[in-house]
Order: sequence, then structure tokens, then C-alpha cells
Amino acid sequence: MTIKELEPKALWSNFYSLTRCPRPSKHEEAVRNFLVKWAKDKKIDCRVDKVGNVIMSKPATKGMENRRPVVLQAHMDMVPQARAGKVHDFLKDPIETKIVEDWVYACDTTLGADDGMGVAAIMAVFESKTIKHGPLEALITTDEETGMTGAFGLKAGELKGEFLLNLDSETEGELYVGCAGGVDATMSIPYATEKAPKDYCAYRLTLGGLKGGHSGMEINTGRANVNKLMFRHLRWVAECGLRLVSINGGNMRNAIPRDAEAVIAFPKEHTECILAEFDKVAGWVKKELSSVEPDFFMKYEKVRMPQNVICDADTQKIINLMMVAPNGVIRMSRDMEGLVETSLNLAIVKTTGKNFTVQALLRSSVDTAKEALAERLVCLAELAGGTCKLSGAYPGWKPNMQSPLLKTMKQVYKKLYKKEPAVVAIHAGLECGLLGGKYPDMDMISFGPTLQSPHSPDERANIPSCKKFYDYLVAALEAIPEKK
Repeated sequence: MTIKELEPKALWSNFYSLTRCPRPSKHEEAVRNFLVKWAKDKKIDCRVDKVGNVIMSKPATKGMENRRPVVLQAHMDMVPQARAGKVHDFLKDPIETKIVEDWVYACDTTLGADDGMGVAAIMAVFESKTIKHGPLEALITTDEETGMTGAFGLKAGELKGEFLLNLDSETEGELYVGCAGGVDATMSIPYATEKAPKDYCAYRLTLGGLKGGHSGMEINTGRANVNKLMFRHLRWVAECGLRLVSINGGNMRNAIPRDAEAVIAFPKEHTECILAEFDKVAGWVKKELSSVEPDFFMKYEKVRMPQNVICDADTQKIINLMMVAPNGVIRMSRDMEGLVETSLNLAIVKTTGKNFTVQALLRSSVDTAKEALAERLVCLAELAGGTCKLSGAYPGWKPNMQSPLLKTMKQVYKKLYKKEPAVVAIHAGLECGLLGGKYPDMDMISFGPTLQSPHSPDERANIPSCKKFYDYLVAALEAIPEKK
């Protein structure tokens, strides 16, 4: 069986089409063109705004003209992550899928159900001739995963809807009414190089096999950050004449980094001792993380000695910086049990020839806490003789427990499934925060099917939950109240 044969076919056939269409963040041209052509073929009104968002509209079905207008919202891009050793060009290659019991996976890459499933649901609703609904709009945003530039760039007044259904959550049976805000931080630490000492040798140190995952949804799972582990290994031998040559760890700001490699140099006479110490540290890490990161590995191999190395003082400075840099959960919510309030993901580290850079994503449901954490990084960078640039800040989404839309959505869920949905907030960046700033009177709810391990090659979509999600969406559209 292929995913095109799964039920509901309207949902899965559209998702299959999206798997054929490359759509990594910052490279949405192909999927945007696909959506525009699809809408034209279906005779659906469609336009593209100045920042690349796709906006569609569909009139109400007969007898539903007086219902409050609804915006269905999802994002077109996906996080491009492949398992180590997997050859996959996200700019050209389709996502290949497989069905394992009740789950759909990709073959050693991210699946793109985040948020392809939301886009597929919008397509299914808009092409349907039988679903009952009031006036509809669709907002399919661009570049959500690496900066929310589509939501940032959307002009006030583009949409006419009063209710917005964000189809970008990842646990069926939960209605999201609030989310964390975020800000990007980029630390840049200059370093000096010198000619490599003649009595030195060079090795490539590689760490990998970690689970990674979503830096908001899974930041509290205890999963390891490979960049922190790398510098833990280096710190253990830092006083043995170690020189850093280069380092590259992580590749997505909103994914917990899984793989890293560093080229290092050290005195030949210390080779046996240093490699033994690396083995020792790796053994400690494996033991500490055995329950959560069973596939962690460390390996090293001798490489050609480079002409230049980073000088001793700056090597030590970079190692010390990464050892003390905060990472992971900073504070849990005081208001909602089990919810992360503030976190930081040290996502990407690399050397550029002149600077050591660290890209981090900070999240918090409390704006002042987010700002305070950002200032910690600014101060840390300054202490290391560098700078820290803050950019791309976006607000959180404050819950409205008196929301008329929430009342309707709870009633519909209980009628369908004979139980109350959970009403929760999420420690991740939903576009509702930005959209609420542009449309302060728009009532919003976020929901979706059950997805696990988004932003990693273990990403999977639960098949029964996808059917429940779609059936719920269809029922909710029919139950939207009339205009006041």
C-alpha cells in the first residue's frame, strides 16, 4: 500500500503530491508554483503576495453565506534533514515514504508532514464539492521554519476572515490557544591563526547518531545537543596543546543539532593519550545518555596536517565559551504544569576562517524572560571579545480562554469523539503570534494530527490521527456560527 491509498484519500493524495515537490525553507519556488497551478486547474481564486505567500478564496456553500468567514492557515516549507550517510538533494529529490503499522515515515529524511499535512488539508477542503462551509480563505505562508518571513511580511488587510484555523500543531485531540515567542541570536567571536607547529598531527573528530528533533516541542525530552558534546570532548584535552582548526555542527536553527565534526591538531607525542581521553569521554556520554540517545557515536581519523591552526589563546576561548553557554530548558512555566516557559537551542556552530559563529534560537512565552536570556548571550559574546546580533524576534500568542471559536471547537470535538479536547499552549513558534499582531480582532485556534519527531529524520505521521484531524476540520467548518 502507498500513502495515496490511505483514508481520507482527499487528504493523503494531496500530501503525496507535496512529497513530489521540493520545498525546503528559503527554496519554496517549486511548491509555490505547484500550488498556483493546482488552484488554476481547480478554478480556485488564488494570488501570491509580495513576500511569496499563497492566498486563496472560496465562496460559501449554498445556505452558509451568513456564517462568519474563516481563514485556513498552514505553511508550505519544510525542514530539510537527512540521516548521516543518506544522499538526498532537497532542492530536487522527492520525499520517499513508507508505511510502518499506523505511521507514515520518510526514508531517512524528514517527512514534511510539518506542515505538509496542513497544506494538504486546505487543498482537500478547497477542491471539495460536498463539504459545507461559510466564506473561506486560505493563507499558505512561506519560510515559516527559518524565520516566519511569510507571516512577518503579510500586510494587514489582505485577509477578511474573522476566525483563523492554524493547521500546524502536532498532537491530535489538543487545541492550542497560545505559543512561545522567539528571537534568533548569532554570536561572532574573532580568532587569530598561526602556522601549525611542526611536531603536531591532525585528526577529524566526528560525533553523531543523536535523535535531534524540534527545538521547541522536544527541547524538554533530554535529547543531547551535539555541539555541547563536542566541546565537552575538546575541553577534556584542552590543556594538552590542543589547537582547533575548524568545526561544523548542526544545520538548522530550529532543530536540535545531531551531527558535528571538528578538525583538531595536537602534539604527536600526546596522540595516544588524547585519543584515549576521547574514548573515555565518549564512554561517559554513552552511559549518561543510554536511555535517550542509544545510537550516539564518536569516531576519529587522522587527516592531513593543515598549514594553519587557531592560536592557543583563541582555541581556549572558543572552548570555554561553548562550555558555559546556556542550552536547553532554562525555566518551566509557573502557570501551566509541564509547559516549558523559556529555552535556548545552540543550533549551529562553525568556523569561517576569521570568526567562530554560534547561531541560537531562543524561545519563551514571557517576552521579558526571552529578552533577558538574549542579553545573557550578548554579555557572553562580549566577554569572549566578540559580538552577538539579535534578529527575527516574534511575539508569543496569549491565550484567550473566552474565545467564541474555542467554544465552538470544543463543542464539535465532544460531539464527534465523546470527550473533551485538551486546551493547551505550546513551547514552539506558531504563526498565530505574528498574525494576531496584524489582525488583533481575529479569533484563532491551532490544531493538527499527531506527528512525532518533526525536524528530524525520525519524523512520522500517525495515520488514524490524520483521519480524525481531517474529519474534525470538516465538522468544524460546518459548525462555524453565523455573523453577529
